[in-house]
Amino acid sequence: MREIDAQTQTELEAAVFRRLVSHLRNRTDVQNIDLMNLAGFCRNCLSNWLKDAADARGLPLSKDESREQVYGMPYSDWKAQHQAEASPEQQAAFAKAQAEPH
Repeated sequence: MREIDAQTQTELEAAVFRRLVSHLRNRTDVQNIDLMNLAGFCRNCLSNWLKDAADARGLPLSKDESREQVYGMPYSDWKAQHQAEASPEQQAAFAKAQAEPH
């Protein structure tokens, strides 16, 4: 890949982030625990990373605000509308993945 200036790189990365967030907003059938088990991150991780980036720049962004940016609605609403109870199998896979070194 050719050299890209820093501003263009940042714009490309921002576009990818927005597309990922949009994709996850539309895929409400995909549970956070499934994302964690398969990829090691979930919507909550993305919102935490967004808050970390804001904090690093001294920008005010609460945990609830960062989650709303990722979920497209208050987190409590998303949970009520889309989050299912994790199955014993999902919980076991999560526990196993968390115990493994990363």
